[in-house]
Amino acid sequence: MTNRKRVFWATTALFSGLLVAGAASAQSSGTVATEATELDTVVVTGTRAPFTVDGTIVAETVAKTRSTLTQEYISTQNPGQTVLQTLNLVPGLNFVNADPYGNSGGNIRLRGFDGNRVSVTFDGMPLNDTGNYATFTNQLLDSELIERVSVNQGTTDVDSPTASATGGTINFRSPRPLNEAGSQWGAAFGENAYKRLFARFDTGEFGPWGTTAWLAASITDYDKFKGPGSLTKTQFNGKLYQDLGDGDFASVAGHWNVNRNNFYNNFITQAQFDAGTFLENDIACVRPAGVNGTVQNEGDIESTLNNGTGYIIRSDGSLNPSNTNQSCTNYHGLRINPSNTGNIRGQFSYGLTDSLRFTFDPSFQYVIANGGGFTLFSERDDRLDQNSTNNATVTTPAQCVAAAIRTSGTDLNGDGDTCDNVGLYTPSNTNTHRYGILSSLIWDINDTQLIRMAYTLDYGRHRQTGEAVRFRGDSEPLNVFGGQERWGDESARVFGRDGSYIRSRDRFSIAQLNQIAVEYVGRFFDESLTINIGARAPFFERQLNQYCYSQNGTSTVRCTTETPTATLANGNVTFASTGTSQFIAPYEATLKYDDILPNLGAVYRFGEGHSVYASYAEGLSLPRTDNLYQPVRNPTTFALDFSAVQPETTKSYDLGYRFSGGNAVAMIAAWYIEYQNRIVSSFDNDPTSPTFNFSVDRNLGAVDQRGVDAQVGYEFSEAFTAYLSASWNDSEVLGNVPLSGTTFLPTEGKSLVETPDWTFSGRIDWQATQDLNVALQAKYVGERFATDVNDEISDSYIVTDMDVRYDLTDTFGIRNAYVQLNVNNLFDEEYLGNISTGNNALPVDIDPTAGVNLRAGQFRTYSLGSPRTATVSLGLKF
Repeated sequence: MTNRKRVFWATTALFSGLLVAGAASAQSSGTVATEATELDTVVVTGTRAPFTVDGTIVAETVAKTRSTLTQEYISTQNPGQTVLQTLNLVPGLNFVNADPYGNSGGNIRLRGFDGNRVSVTFDGMPLNDTGNYATFTNQLLDSELIERVSVNQGTTDVDSPTASATGGTINFRSPRPLNEAGSQWGAAFGENAYKRLFARFDTGEFGPWGTTAWLAASITDYDKFKGPGSLTKTQFNGKLYQDLGDGDFASVAGHWNVNRNNFYNNFITQAQFDAGTFLENDIACVRPAGVNGTVQNEGDIESTLNNGTGYIIRSDGSLNPSNTNQSCTNYHGLRINPSNTGNIRGQFSYGLTDSLRFTFDPSFQYVIANGGGFTLFSERDDRLDQNSTNNATVTTPAQCVAAAIRTSGTDLNGDGDTCDNVGLYTPSNTNTHRYGILSSLIWDINDTQLIRMAYTLDYGRHRQTGEAVRFRGDSEPLNVFGGQERWGDESARVFGRDGSYIRSRDRFSIAQLNQIAVEYVGRFFDESLTINIGARAPFFERQLNQYCYSQNGTSTVRCTTETPTATLANGNVTFASTGTSQFIAPYEATLKYDDILPNLGAVYRFGEGHSVYASYAEGLSLPRTDNLYQPVRNPTTFALDFSAVQPETTKSYDLGYRFSGGNAVAMIAAWYIEYQNRIVSSFDNDPTSPTFNFSVDRNLGAVDQRGVDAQVGYEFSEAFTAYLSASWNDSEVLGNVPLSGTTFLPTEGKSLVETPDWTFSGRIDWQATQDLNVALQAKYVGERFATDVNDEISDSYIVTDMDVRYDLTDTFGIRNAYVQLNVNNLFDEEYLGNISTGNNALPVDIDPTAGVNLRAGQFRTYSLGSPRTATVSLGLKF
């Protein structure tokens, strides 16, 4: 065994966990206990073989396609890197990182499903937002603290606490505290002024019961690799663990993460990429000085109306051309993503009798976050000057002379008149309080059979607001959370003449999941056959409270205290300032969903380390909050209708083969997924439908997906190992999207967007000397469609990374000290990353008859893949 591996096993709490490979990748305490019981005999009687090859592949035993990485491999990657980037070796998964260090987030695709349709859990606790199911990959646990991470490709576990996972699950677990006191230190420095510090302290056993604990903290700061701005992340973690004997334990853990990020400008077309002519966000935006009795327009900073006092410095250092209308909306100080996120996680597992075990995992999560925002307001906007008779548009100084004009409305820029168009900071804050329970009762009927019953509660309270505030003189917002009541600055809110404050949205929602699950596990034929039969039954409820006026059939809202000018026969209202547009008055609604989802599997072990498995699982993704805040009036009853979007469902089939023996661990699986009711934005052309003639979020219909995933790890010697994975993905949309009563977007037979047809990954790891380890890894990503009609394609690319670690024990006599070099994108591959997908890029015929009706296209935009980036890190454990 190499020196690097000796250090790893000696200084982590991972070793015992890997002895039970299936349990190592499980979610909740109940799943851990179930899979551990199931594997007891397999581990004892199975063929001697590697359980892992350098942490890149683990010998799985569960009856579904699953891939697991351990800390042994995670520690070789960039310190602090998001674990989703680390998972890029795994077959079936493609993650496109927004920058080389992971603090800007990224995009997940797992067997063609986006991140909102993939369940991500942390020590069993669900992380997907309960409103829109998004996963924020830049806010996950520090990489040094992830004991292991696993991916269920295409299926969930029977107790998965999710209302959204049609595409599979990603689960990562934090480590148990060490039994002996110690500490771990790390420092990293890299390009783009990258700086990171990390520290962990283990108490060892203390107190009368041998309690253990650890505390950890990190801080990361660096500049964007292109354009102005920086990214800063501070994180604190801790865990308290009590061993209760006989496999019983209790633990409580905490996590707090603070991000302050500037966005990248990701509006790059393929033509701009080829020419290298794209710009980033603006370096500076100097807003015009207000002058009493004159007109200022911050929607066009360099307009002659602004007296020459406003200007914009673009990302290349040039001044914005005077003939280009531009506001401060692209100023990097406003294109931000502030977030404060935290959680408390409990885990408890206790044997009530020799054959009956109870597990209980409670949790609480807190989130406050937004994505910045800039909105241009007229100082005589009716939301500021309710129903004023002097709200005519002012475009010339002469019109600003009359006292009535100057004094009506609200003076936003403090120049003494109300003749101006002024920009305000309008962040769309989401503040979530989320409570969860995962519990199980596990009955070992005998040595070869068990039954588990599980209950899940996931209760999320969402307050979504957008309280506007003014900017400072340098165009920075007064507070990154605007006028939000807790983390923002309420005193900085912008008030209208009646005392109400300006807000871009205002709603409150409750998402509540109650779920029961039952699973039977039986081992037969001298432990060679294991069968899992289970089902979960989610009961889900969304409570909607819209406090603003909603434009009928859209997501557009008007948050105002204006008095409507008319109330129509259908109950909708109109306003003088918005013409004939119909709005739905503030409302409340409660929507309920339920289903029964079977989860079946079987594993047959034969020969020396061979096994085959098959699984079937049904998945469910319920409508998101944003989908539902788009009601329309039923044309007959005038009642609000929310039925345009129905739950998405999947039926997933897997058939696989595994081998673990000698020096190899390998897996290959063929899969097929039936996907129903994929949600898209389309036009309802059914005259009998309550949403007739409205463009709404609704269901595309059926999509068939199929593919093959494979991976193999091989240990040629103690000094040299290799890992390879490959995936093929094919999808077919089975219907066309209606655009009007007579036109259809020709999507039938097309493939899903942003999903590569082929991906290949590989890694070679060479222990050159006792102290020096060198590894190379590469990921090939095939072509990806950017549009639903497949008329724009993103080119394939290969990104190669290198990591080199040198053990400093013999050099400086400091045990467990090392220096590590990581180089991402070693060959400086230029490629397009995340895609802003759409319907069509080129003109397309949307007339299904013999006639021709061309629909104009729009070329898609992309993020830029990060260039070659080098990082040096120092580590120490004692």
